[in-house]
Amino acid sequence: MESALRPILLATAIAFALGLACSPADAQDKSLPDIGSSAGELLTPAEESQYGAYTLYQLRRFGYLLEDPLIDSWMGTMGHRLGAASDRPAQPFNFFLMRDRQINAFATLGGYIGINAGIVLTAESEDEVAGVVAHEISHVTQRHVLRAVERAKKDQLPIMLATVGMIIAAQQSGRGSDGGATSSDDAIMAAVVGGQALAAQRQIDYTRSGESEADRVGIQTLFNAGYKADGMANFFERMERLTRGNSGGYNTPAYLQTHPVNTTRLSEARERAQRLQREKPNYKPSQASNANLLLPWGLTAASSGVAPEPVRMFDWARERLRVLSADTPSKALKETKNAVDMAGTKATDAQRYGLALAQMKVGYPAAAEDALQALSRKHPGNLWLGLALAENAFVAHNPGESRKRYEGLLARHPDDRAVILSFAETLNSIGGADAGKRAQAILRPLLTDNADNPLFQKNYARASELAGDLPRAGEAYAETAYLNGRAEDALNQLNALLKRSDISYIQRARIEARIAAITPEVLEMRRRRVKPQDLPADNS
Repeated sequence: MESALRPILLATAIAFALGLACSPADAQDKSLPDIGSSAGELLTPAEESQYGAYTLYQLRRFGYLLEDPLIDSWMGTMGHRLGAASDRPAQPFNFFLMRDRQINAFATLGGYIGINAGIVLTAESEDEVAGVVAHEISHVTQRHVLRAVERAKKDQLPIMLATVGMIIAAQQSGRGSDGGATSSDDAIMAAVVGGQALAAQRQIDYTRSGESEADRVGIQTLFNAGYKADGMANFFERMERLTRGNSGGYNTPAYLQTHPVNTTRLSEARERAQRLQREKPNYKPSQASNANLLLPWGLTAASSGVAPEPVRMFDWARERLRVLSADTPSKALKETKNAVDMAGTKATDAQRYGLALAQMKVGYPAAAEDALQALSRKHPGNLWLGLALAENAFVAHNPGESRKRYEGLLARHPDDRAVILSFAETLNSIGGADAGKRAQAILRPLLTDNADNPLFQKNYARASELAGDLPRAGEAYAETAYLNGRAEDALNQLNALLKRSDISYIQRARIEARIAAITPEVLEMRRRRVKPQDLPADNS
């Protein structure tokens, strides 16, 4: 029944946080045009960012996100490279992965772009995934998202309720297609939310002209960023084949419901890509006018003078996603083993990495160690393999070797977020004051930039607890609860912290400020009678 409540609670929370798109007085205003400059006046950039962040908050709250430091880094590097190569390089973007294996992607306000695991698992190259991301980026840069909100405002719809309703409906529908059956409660609630989404389809879906514009601009962005210009067309062609193979329409990928592909659209995308490649056959990303911005995620223009070619880790990312998105570790092991067995001698090193990862997750560290060591000899310096080896040593109950491997990785990659977060998580699992203090030390420099990341806050909370810094641990645990959607639990933890005698003046002021910020949300949830026990469990 908990899963049945999720769409209702999600709609309630979003309706509360965002309110209606217009006041009663605004509802009578019929002067706004369908498209045009007024879209840019509907919301300020700060408001757009708030709405986008709240969408991400709600998706995380109900367990739709797949948050893994390595995958996040890979997707962020690709996405920010494409964003910097777009016609609005100053636009902020936030890229995130959804764990669902359906083929879907979406963009929402503030440059928040979500990609389902199914997109990566279906694609056959990094250029194809980049093509999908470039298309979604173009919906943002061409203001299609904001124009859709404007139409929603004119029809008195909640700004994001319909948008997130469609996202949830897409995630819920077709869950049984990869082997998992949707429960009757889920099916009923998916139908309810799906009905709301369909009623809003005219306002939220992009127009045919908008899709064409996103294709055109996205292909140029793809080319500018150094990816193959036909990546988008190749993925569309794959989707078009899926459409032909599902004549009944029941298993049509969710992506095609909002991004329909036909012969004309496919041929136009192919022609644009070929024309770019003909006109500039020797083009390099560094020749672009905004080349100083075409940098991997986390680097600044001052840190490098020339944009490097894209670092392609698609095969490794796809196999890691295959393991992490599986329903259970045992299913991941079965899937990866079947893939390697079927490929035989043609199995790729990335596929063998996926199998080793699955073996480690299911509790077979000896088999994983042998495979990972062999792969590391072939690919020295591969960070994905290095992290897997460090984690596997801990799974094999050898914490000393695990710490040694992590310290070596940290020495070679001192600012790498994936290394730091993975190391901290393992230190917290090892336990003890020494491990806690070390985890605190490596996490502290990232604290400001990761204040809104629940995975980071959870690790920092546990590290502080092990290190004996209980007030700081309490703050981080409260923030973790809040970021996971449990505002009332966070408020209770913060109020309990104020009663401690060992908090400093600065800590007290910080805690009181968070209480003031969270209290209105908790009061509104109480008014709507949404109780903490009705929300998904906080597994942090």
